[in-house]
Order: sequence, then C-alpha cells, then structure tokens
Amino acid sequence: MKRVLIAWLGLLSLTQPSLSFADNLNGKTLFSQRCAMCHGADIKGTGPLANKSNPPTPDLTTAAFKKRLNDYPGVIVSSIILRPNGDLIPRTLRENGVKLAPFAWRVNDFRDLNQYMSSVIAKSR
Repeated sequence: MKRVLIAWLGLLSLTQPSLSFADNLNGKTLFSQRCAMCHGADIKGTGPLANKSNPPTPDLTTAAFKKRLNDYPGVIVSSIILRPNGDLIPRTLRENGVKLAPFAWRVNDFRDLNQYMSSVIAKSR
C-alpha cells in the first residue's frame, strides 16, 4: 500500500506544474495585452498612451523599480492591477477609447507577469 501511495504521489507531481515555475509566455502575453499600451513593449513608459495620463506612465526599468520587484515579488504587480492609483488607469483607458475585456486574475498571473517584467528589466540594464 505504501508503494502504491508513493507511486501515485510521484505521478501526481509529474502532472502538476511546479509552484515555483513562472510561465514567462503567460507573463509576456498579459503584459502585451494589458500593460504595453501605456508602458510600451520595452516597459520604459513608451507606449502610445504613456503621455496621456497624469502623471505620465513611468519607466519600469529603473533601478528603484527593479529593487521593488525583487523586494516584493508579485506584490507590486498585484497592487497596481487590483487597486490602481485612484482612477488613473481606468480613466486613461476610458478617455482614450481603449476597451479591455474584464480579466479574472489568478495568483499565477501575478507571478508570471512579475517574472516577465523582471526578465525584461534584467535585459535592459
């Protein structure tokens, strides 16, 4: 019985993704679809809506932002997404006629987005 249980647990571990594995493709897709319009593909605040908000969209490749991502992985990303700075993000999108479909964020999405952004920042410096 013990061997069956161990074999079953081993099989289960093969079918479940590792909790520490971030899906960079998911992070890139989420960023491209939901963030790049303001932050730009290079995440330097160069998107088409970057200068249409007040304050303008920040450059996320700065040393200060990189430190925040490292110190608080996922927290920065989730706090911006779940509770934008007042009405800044929705208002900027609305005023510029950009409609984003609602999205049911999962913990994995925050992790993936954080990982993707961290990898872009690492390449940009």
